[in-house]
Amino acid sequence: MKRTQLYLDDDLWNALHVRAQSQRTSVSELVRQAARERYLGDLDERRKAMQAVVGIWKDRDEFYDPEKYIRSLRRGRRLERLERLRKS
Repeated sequence: MKRTQLYLDDDLWNALHVRAQSQRTSVSELVRQAARERYLGDLDERRKAMQAVVGIWKDRDEFYDPEKYIRSLRRGRRLERLERLRKS
C-alpha cells in the first residue's frame, strides 16, 4: 500500500467525516473504497471480461509453431548488423 496526501474542500471533508463516523470507518477507507469503485470497477465484471478473452486465439495457425512465428517477426538483417558492430 502506498501513502498519499489529498487536499479536500471543506464540504467534501465534512461529508466524508460524517459518513466515516456513521459507518465506523476512516475517511481514508472511504476514499480508497470510492477510488476502487470508480477506477477498478466491479471485480466480477472484470473477471467475466477476462474469461471472455481466454483462448480467443487458440485456433490461429501461427501459434502451432511458436518458434517459426517469432522468427518470421524477426526477419531482416538486424542480427547481421549487430554482428558487424560487435566485430568493429
